[in-house]
Amino acid sequence: MIRLSRYSVQFVIFFCIWIATINAESREEYIRANYTKFEYRIPMRDGVRLFTAVYIPTDTSKSYPILMVRTPYSVGPYDADRYKSGLGPSEAYEKEGFIFVFQDVRGQFMSEGKFVNMTPHVPVKKGGGPVTNESTDTYDTIDWLLAHIKNHSGCVGMWGISYPGFFAQAGAIDSHPALKAVSPQAPVSNLWGDDSFHNGAFYLTHNFRFFGGFGRKHEGLVTEMPERPKYLEPPDAYRFFLDLGSLKNANPQYFHNDIEFWDEVIEHPNYDDYWKAKNIIPHLRNITAAVMMVGGWYDCEDLYGPLKSYRSIEDNNPGIHNVLVMGPWRHGGWAGTDGSSLGDAEFGFATSAYYNDHILLPFFKHFLVEHDSTNYTFPEAMMFETGANRWRSFDAWPPLTCETRRLYPGPGGTLSFSMPSGGKNACDSYISDPRKPVPFTSDLSARRRPRFLAEDQRFTANRPDVLVYQTEPLEEDITLAGPLMVNFFVSTTGTDSDWIVKMIDVYPDSLPGYTPKVDEHDIRGQQLLVRTEVLRGRFRESLEKPKPFKPGEITELSFELLDVLHTFKRGHRIMVHVQSSWFPMVDMNPQTFVPNIFKADKEDFVTVTNSVYRSKEHSSHIEVGVLPGER
Repeated sequence: MIRLSRYSVQFVIFFCIWIATINAESREEYIRANYTKFEYRIPMRDGVRLFTAVYIPTDTSKSYPILMVRTPYSVGPYDADRYKSGLGPSEAYEKEGFIFVFQDVRGQFMSEGKFVNMTPHVPVKKGGGPVTNESTDTYDTIDWLLAHIKNHSGCVGMWGISYPGFFAQAGAIDSHPALKAVSPQAPVSNLWGDDSFHNGAFYLTHNFRFFGGFGRKHEGLVTEMPERPKYLEPPDAYRFFLDLGSLKNANPQYFHNDIEFWDEVIEHPNYDDYWKAKNIIPHLRNITAAVMMVGGWYDCEDLYGPLKSYRSIEDNNPGIHNVLVMGPWRHGGWAGTDGSSLGDAEFGFATSAYYNDHILLPFFKHFLVEHDSTNYTFPEAMMFETGANRWRSFDAWPPLTCETRRLYPGPGGTLSFSMPSGGKNACDSYISDPRKPVPFTSDLSARRRPRFLAEDQRFTANRPDVLVYQTEPLEEDITLAGPLMVNFFVSTTGTDSDWIVKMIDVYPDSLPGYTPKVDEHDIRGQQLLVRTEVLRGRFRESLEKPKPFKPGEITELSFELLDVLHTFKRGHRIMVHVQSSWFPMVDMNPQTFVPNIFKADKEDFVTVTNSVYRSKEHSSHIEVGVLPGER
């Protein structure tokens, strides 16, 4: 019976791949029959030429809006007779009819110039010479397209996912008059909140893999980047990074100073001017285009970007249409999956199709084709409510009707909305050993990395170095909306430590009518991760000026877990985990305060005892927003 089930799963996977291949071929055939491809080298104001591929509908009886993507990941295939297998976010865009534009950004693939990771936005001053940034490159590109491409309507839209999302929102700054609609999707916006650091803790697995492949040096114009080294996919990632030890070993053992960004990272362990210059969020001004910001609740790379960029655009560009969309997706999952499930979470239906057909496409059609401001029907925020598995719209985000409440850890692993009454030094303690860090996923290879934010946490719940608190079974549904703010009182016997906090939805041990199928994950009693974040303790007061702990001294720390819209159902429990390692997603804190963790020595890595306090005087808690009538 088990063998049959495995064969059935393999057959379904094969069948889905076969169907996807047929659909891709059919889509490419349609594009070839209905679009003509052109390639250009478009000059920028400083003379640098950017390689640009343009697909124009063969039907010249009408005009079309332009939909553009600017990317560091290649606009290939190259040569005018070689076509992409897809041009828009979905096949519907090709049937709808757009002029599709794809551009290699400066210094990447077939574009001239020097590539700068997360190009700093240098404002252009009148009479100051040919200063360039991603905004001016976008402006110059649009100007050239309007002057040289036929059958356009004079309206331009931009979109992009992840790094192309960064270029989309950077291109919206000082918007070209023809730029009418922009959709940055999972945009990396500030490397000290997105891909590289979270509250000062370094995202090791992601950066090691990404820049180990993408960031390798190359000379001149290329159509392909150097081959990814095999060591970037170790069979046991936990053991691989544990054996690596201090990150100062990465260059002599693997990178050999061939990755410029890695070399820069290890020289800038604090949030200094180098990192501040790469933060696009403060510069999101003078935007006149309509914006639809898109993100995924389970995005382990760029959840910070869409939430914080949306807020910046909202605050600094009054009067424009600015929409936030958050779905139940991993990084870019709305484009790569049907969005019906992720990891150990089930969402009940194909959320990606709904988003593409009923949210994103109508947005572009409205602002690029219809131009009817009186018929604007988009809500301020279109959010997927996990736990209840439904789309909801709001007039503001976070919802203005939320009630602020506090969840307090209590004695015996309890968790409640009532302040504990324990003595001044009431606390729970655990030992944090850098030789045995808490894993971030149950998958040894860490290939489940995109899905670990929707993973059952029972694989760590019984570890002695993880504190566990949970409520009694809920008597009614409770919906949390908006950011979760951790306010803890802690101490450590060392001089530095990390603090990881997880918010978890615990399912009942018994679910009437539920029987798991063979080889299916059993959701009875599962501890499904809802939101988590890390704070590197040295940065508790300032990201710019780290500060050691005084051993044994009770210290207050606060950090944000970022936003949620999640309903904990009646009969479920709310659970919180607290730990001091999350390996190897986050590099191991040596727990000895050193000037630069990237250059820590082996003897700096020490075992410490950490404590979380839960008294009236030191009332550790998580501040949450609760939607009224749902508590």
